Amino acid sequence: MPTSVFQRGTTVSRSKLIPFLLILPTVVYLGILMGYPLVENVRLAFSNPAGALENFRSLVSTKEFWQTLTNTLLLTVFIVPLQLILALALALFINKKFRGYTFVLYLITIPLALSDITASLMSYSIFAPSGYFNKILINLGILERPMYFFGYFFKERAFWIVVLTEVWRATPLVFVILLAGLQSINKEYLEAADVFGFSKWKKFTKITLPLLKPTIMSALLIRTIFAFQIFGVVWLLAGRDITVLAGETYYWYVFMNNPNMASAYALIIALVTFAFNAIYIFALRSKHLEEGVET
Repeated sequence: MPTSVFQRGTTVSRSKLIPFLLILPTVVYLGILMGYPLVENVRLAFSNPAGALENFRSLVSTKEFWQTLTNTLLLTVFIVPLQLILALALALFINKKFRGYTFVLYLITIPLALSDITASLMSYSIFAPSGYFNKILINLGILERPMYFFGYFFKERAFWIVVLTEVWRATPLVFVILLAGLQSINKEYLEAADVFGFSKWKKFTKITLPLLKPTIMSALLIRTIFAFQIFGVVWLLAGRDITVLAGETYYWYVFMNNPNMASAYALIIALVTFAFNAIYIFALRSKHLEEGVET
């Protein structure tokens, strides 16, 4: 009898260890490939013979840093809302499941297969002085000479080309997330709204949009993280005419051979992203759980 009790206790203790053993490979993987680089990045960012905060003092004391931060914030402010609005409109359109909607769905998601470098090169081939845009307008007689979009004296135009390229390239990611959220909404809610005579706008604002809030928050979190890491599109289309945080991180590490300043930039990217995501979570968090319990 005591032996049986001991065996049962051993079995229970082993069963409790199984979940930890199953998750152990993931923990080791994250610790080696993410945890160690993160710790090393923090160490480098605060390493300077003049003091732990000297790297950050050097950054914030220059106009270039504040211009870089402003450019990154402006790109995020323009790109993310445009992508959200466009993706939501496309998701609502595709969710109607009209005849041939799968073909349109494939067309919308094509940019997901393109890298930021490929998308940038495509944009450059369109808007370059000898690109398709200028050729079409010149042939139509609208322009007499090519319109320039790239270069230091045209960086405002280059800014909008970057926005256009990034919106076209990354909107499908937000679209897929929102479409999945729309398809998970219980249709009985909408059917009940029809019974009570709700208009389409009222159904959208009172049922669809509130139920879609968690999905919108997830899409915003993911897209904002990527927006603060924007690099390839800006670097290829504008170079350092339009400086961004990720681009300056690359510049200080590769061209200036200064991993400490590059790490400081990387840490700033993480902190700014965390701050924006905290705002999203606070602004869009659900007021009630499904059971009606207040969060």
